[in-house]
Amino acid sequence: MNSYFASCEQQLREELRHKPIGVCPYPGPNAVVIAASKEAKKAGIRTGMQVSECKALCPGFVMVPTRPVAYRRIHVKIMNILLSYCSDVIPKSIDEAVVDLTHYAYIHKDVIALAKKIKKDIAEQIGSYVTCSIGIAANVFLAKLATELQKPDGLIYLTPENLDAYLAHMQLTDLPGIARANERRLHRAGITTPLQMRSASEALLRKAFGGVTGNYWYYRLHFGEVDLYTWEYKRMSAMRSLSAATRSSRDALMSMLVSLCTRLEQRMVKQDVFCREIYFFASYYNDAPWKTSVKPGQPLQDALEMIRYIELRMAEAEKQFPCKKILRKNMMAMGVVIGDFINAAHLQYNLFDNRMQKDKLRKVMYTIKDRYGKNSVRKASETIQAGQMKDAIGFGSVKDLYESDVGSGFNAFLLEDDPEMANPTEGF
Repeated sequence: MNSYFASCEQQLREELRHKPIGVCPYPGPNAVVIAASKEAKKAGIRTGMQVSECKALCPGFVMVPTRPVAYRRIHVKIMNILLSYCSDVIPKSIDEAVVDLTHYAYIHKDVIALAKKIKKDIAEQIGSYVTCSIGIAANVFLAKLATELQKPDGLIYLTPENLDAYLAHMQLTDLPGIARANERRLHRAGITTPLQMRSASEALLRKAFGGVTGNYWYYRLHFGEVDLYTWEYKRMSAMRSLSAATRSSRDALMSMLVSLCTRLEQRMVKQDVFCREIYFFASYYNDAPWKTSVKPGQPLQDALEMIRYIELRMAEAEKQFPCKKILRKNMMAMGVVIGDFINAAHLQYNLFDNRMQKDKLRKVMYTIKDRYGKNSVRKASETIQAGQMKDAIGFGSVKDLYESDVGSGFNAFLLEDDPEMANPTEGF
């Protein structure tokens, strides 16, 4: 999808159309643009710029706060369009999906005509301001590369006959997955262009990348498939930049920590996993960051248990340096990361504790939330200065949006407006 968050906003709000807009996680001059409209990009505005920079560069720039639920709902509509043509659809992110037509060769004989139908359906069912670039190729990598070649609203079909012509006009870092570090590796092997990389032997690429990664690159550039898979979660994270209101008191900061851990709890319940590692980090204005990690004695899923472990580490640090509170007013951002997951089916319970009942109750609670609304039932900890954590959305994995796989339905919890937050998503 092209400038996805910004395009969604322009589709939903007529007054934003044809204007240079930037979608930001929160209002304010120090907020960072996470998506810029086509008009904003033409004015030189890029993702990662602060609002103050954008306004200096483009006086007509309009800052728009995020509406994650609206973007998820439009994502669901797009996925349903794709699923109407093919059941083998893999969502790669909120604004990107792979349609595997391997088993549909006799149904969709003209793939370019199919791509045009998909574009037409998106325009008719969602709106003309939400556009996409479609890449067609024999593997996922080259199809993604094709989407980068023509923006916005592009359509490119890469074949063995035309690939070299496109590569001839590109730099190594134009290839998805080749950043500066990989570029240096290739340079050391005497490869300075994508065309040279495609012409290189499999052995040379293996040597350049120092292992099997080189084999993968050889297959990608020769129309072999190595990327059509889905990974289980290795880690989950929840992090937020902090507004002045949230930084103003310890209770508000604690409420943010509760919200972050509760979000991770919900994700683990949905994925039916427990974590065995917890990481916490805090960054500050004009001060060094603080971070800690802990491995609980037992796999856990409960938000309050995560918080207790983090609080213990905070207390230890504050005992060493009494004048430095971890939760303090110059805190800029905080985040919690969990990992080393174990599937609930493989969990072993102690014969004499009641964790099994607690875990079952937690699952029932989220089933109720799904059926009757996310605020229909709450833990007491969720009501302390509720609403501190504004919903957020990234361009990464969207596995949490699906119940188990694409064909089994969507996670209603993430498609529901929170009445305590601003910017309700009317109409979607």
